[in-house]
Amino acid sequence: MGRIIGPFGILGGLKVFPYTEYVDGLRGYPVWWLGSGDGDWREVKVTGCGVHGNVLTAGLEQCTDRSAAMKLKGMQVAIPRDLLPVLSKNGNDGYYWSDLIGLEVVNLQNEELGKVIGLLETGANDVLQVKIMEDERGRLIPFVDQVIVKVDLKVGRITVDWGVDY
Repeated sequence: MGRIIGPFGILGGLKVFPYTEYVDGLRGYPVWWLGSGDGDWREVKVTGCGVHGNVLTAGLEQCTDRSAAMKLKGMQVAIPRDLLPVLSKNGNDGYYWSDLIGLEVVNLQNEELGKVIGLLETGANDVLQVKIMEDERGRLIPFVDQVIVKVDLKVGRITVDWGVDY
């Protein structure tokens, strides 16, 4: 849902780069989970949130000074899936980024382009990070209507209008 990018102030505040559609998308959750992505997550209570430009500022119950905030830099912020808004079962109301990770990507010629290993937010549009094999250089595919033909979560496939040589 976001990533801690550093301290905010001297009293333990944090700057969080949100992965949500809106900067304040994490604001309504009183508890966050922090982790480095390796499965070691811990629950933390949020004491307050605010918006500062394009980042979210937050206070956490056990983070009371700048040194403690610095130790959290780089941590990922997560919310349990069952607390997130329910999306429609047919996928017409969207999907979460986590739903797209691992999906196969094929083009209109049914050529395999790889699997989604991540997504990037560029400001202009989101971008799929796609790889075929671990040792191959990945490709970046814009996640825009002109390129994304179909996302089929049931089949586990994203169909794109994109060439293998792009």
